[in-house]
Order: sequence, then structure tokens, then C-alpha cells
Amino acid sequence: MKKYKWLIILLNLIFLLVYFNHSVVKKEALLKDGQLVLLALAPRDPRSLIQGDYMALRYKISENIYADSIAKCGYCIVRLDTKGVAHTVRFQKGLIPLNEGESLIEYTLSDKWNINIGAESFFFQEGQAKKYDKAKYGGIKIDKNGNSLLIGLYDAQLRKIE
Repeated sequence: MKKYKWLIILLNLIFLLVYFNHSVVKKEALLKDGQLVLLALAPRDPRSLIQGDYMALRYKISENIYADSIAKCGYCIVRLDTKGVAHTVRFQKGLIPLNEGESLIEYTLSDKWNINIGAESFFFQEGQAKKYDKAKYGGIKIDKNGNSLLIGLYDAQLRKIE
């Protein structure tokens, strides 16, 4: 019995390591090959004393949404303007239909009024809050399946804040 216990523990550990590494590889591929999309920021909370220096992000694409009008999870369909800034076209449950020039961003409904795309917090080095006060856009990379990854904040001139 003791031998089987260690075998089960070892198999679970291997499964966990494979899953973790697969997740890392997917995120790295998204960083390398994903399409850069700039999302206009809505008013936000600049810091949390409990967690340290971070910025809670809200995006304009999640404003003026009522929970009864969209599914609990689905895709925000956006169209990019010439500067790469995303503008909401519609919300839909599945990957299709997707028209020419439209991109997907996967979302979940976080509460009655906001959607969550998985990039709602931006952590930065302690003492750097002033630098990020001028942020107007959140830069995310997206893939064809709607997965998104926050890569940084951008100012009004669409320059990444470093």
C-alpha cells in the first residue's frame, strides 16, 4: 500500500509539472506571436496598501454593460483603429461569427456592471506610482482564441511606460 501511495504522489507531481510548463509555454507563445491591442483605461484605484504597489485597471470596453444583456462568459469583439486602440463592436458567446478586421478578447462577467478579461491588475516596483499616473491605455497581447496577456501600460501618445 505504501508503494502505491508514493506512486500516486509522484504521478500527481509529474502531472502538475507538465501542466505548469504547458501554461508557461502558452504564455510565452502569446507574448511572442500575439497581436498588440491597446485598451483605453477607465477611472481606477491607484494602489492597494495590503498588496503593495499596484494599479487596479478598468477598461472602457467594460463600461455601460448590464449583466442581463450579455452572457456570463464569452468574447468581446473589438475592432482596432489605425493607432491600434480597440473599440467594442459587440459581445458574443462563441468564437464565431468573426468579421474581417475584428478581434476576440475572452471575458467573464465579474459582477453586474464589469467584465473581467484577466488583466485587471498591474504591479510595479515600489515608489514608481507617479510614473504610471499618466497611463491612458493598457497594452495586451491577444491570440486568435481570445486569450489575453497584459504587457504594460501606455501613455496618451501610445508610448509604453517603462
